[in-house]
Amino acid sequence: MAYQISDDCISCGACAGGCPVGAISEGDGKYVIDADTCIDCGACAETCPVGAPAQA
Repeated sequence: MAYQISDDCISCGACAGGCPVGAISEGDGKYVIDADTCIDCGACAETCPVGAPAQA
């Protein structure tokens, strides 16, 4: 199941830079993950300073 980014997101972009498949983009007020592109690797969760990405 794809990862999702919670409202804890501080829009720093660390997760987008850490995503190996480019599934993360800047959304309205927080970053968002394209579920169809996400490969469930967890790289975003490892790079996020506030732990916003988590498995849905």
